[in-house]
Amino acid sequence: MAAATTRKAAASTVDVFLSHRGVDTKSTVAGLLYDRLAQMGVRPFLDSRSMEPGDKIYERVDAGIRQSRVGVAIFSPRYCDSVFCLHELAMMVEAGKKLIPIFYDVKPAELAIGAAVSSAAESPEDLARYARAIREAKLTVGLTFDSKKGDWSDLVSRTSNVVLKCLKQAKV
Repeated sequence: MAAATTRKAAASTVDVFLSHRGVDTKSTVAGLLYDRLAQMGVRPFLDSRSMEPGDKIYERVDAGIRQSRVGVAIFSPRYCDSVFCLHELAMMVEAGKKLIPIFYDVKPAELAIGAAVSSAAESPEDLARYARAIREAKLTVGLTFDSKKGDWSDLVSRTSNVVLKCLKQAKV
């Protein structure tokens, strides 16, 4: 019982939150970045690797964002079509997290709330939150990546190095 409690307590500490659209990036950049950061001693949060059966999705995701010091938003072509992704982005921006955008097969100017989100959002206030968060991300220097021509190892290395630098600055 004590080992399970210790494991759960250790798992609840997060350095960096990885926000991504699973169908676009979970088996590529999100998974590779999670692995690299973990190998470097950083505690990343990635939904598929950080949550367990029985966890409440919004509770665990929201806790991961609150605990983190850095947020990485992996903007893929369908990222803004997800209420979950935009909720994560809005939380990171509202909490003042250091945001590192990765523009994966998308240009910052192309980011906009998707039609599915517009009809699924719970309130006009949520849509306004999402729009503010997208605006903030567009105005933040990020990393760009073309999945057909880009070097995956270079993207993961560059992103990991930026995350480490941000974490070191946050400790000062």
